[in-house]
Amino acid sequence: MKDNRYDARTFAVRLKATMENMDKEVKKSRLAEQLYKHYAATAIPKGIHCLSLRLTDEYSSNAHARKQLPPPELLPLLSDNSFQHYILASDNILAASVVVSSTVRSSSVPHKVVFHVITDKKTYPGMHSWFALNSISPAIVEVKGVHQFDWLTRENVPVLEAIENHRGVRNHYHGDHGAVSSVSDNPRVLASKLQARSPKYISLLNHLRIYLPELFPNLNKVVFLDDDIVIQRDLSPLWKINLEGKVNGAVETCRGEDNWNLKSGLTLWKFGTLPPALIAFRGHVHGIDPSWHMLGLGYQENTDIESVRRSAVIHYNGWR
Repeated sequence: MKDNRYDARTFAVRLKATMENMDKEVKKSRLAEQLYKHYAATAIPKGIHCLSLRLTDEYSSNAHARKQLPPPELLPLLSDNSFQHYILASDNILAASVVVSSTVRSSSVPHKVVFHVITDKKTYPGMHSWFALNSISPAIVEVKGVHQFDWLTRENVPVLEAIENHRGVRNHYHGDHGAVSSVSDNPRVLASKLQARSPKYISLLNHLRIYLPELFPNLNKVVFLDDDIVIQRDLSPLWKINLEGKVNGAVETCRGEDNWNLKSGLTLWKFGTLPPALIAFRGHVHGIDPSWHMLGLGYQENTDIESVRRSAVIHYNGWR
């Protein structure tokens, strides 16, 4: 009996160890699956990867690709408040094209649509070429590089230096542990960690929304669009919304579902624009109907397909 009890105990210990090892392997496999999804989503087909280079070459060799946007006779409309002005800041030519074209196609008054596309100095030739060679008439498109705004200096945009200094101090004293993935992370946590490491979140383009009044002082109302969205419905009614003295109209997206990330060094709040924007617009946001903006596609759990279909804007900000 003693030998049998000993054998049973040993068997139980070994079985437990085997189960623990198997559990670790399953978690590693799940983590690898999420990482592969991330890499697949961020990978760019060769043809598209070369698009920017080809358009930049077109800009230097084709006079039509360098034509003024918009034509001189339409320049006064860039500051005409009777038109619907949209602002898009992006260094992704293909994504910018999708946003602009879907907005115009969904509009009930496309002849009243004016797009102000802002990009970085490197992407400017390619972005300009695309919209010069691919007209979205009757809408109007202006393409400008950040280097063409005299106001955009490091002295006028101190938030960039503040974020860079904070990141440097954090990494010096604490390392970059907050960005390290763990096998215990669920997909949403892993998604936020991978996104937080993207350099786009400390780029100037990502902070322009805070400085729109300085960049477009003659415009009374604009709609700022991200480059990872598709417009499904006419946005014209947005101009009729009474903001009741607020400066920002937006769909409330904090639904109390992110208690998993309420911890020290959380990555959700490391996204470049989020902390400065929360400070800049605190108390100045007017909530609008949720049907205007479906956020979280790609990571938000329990997404209702009917809600997606009804939304004016669908926003894929999941795996990158």
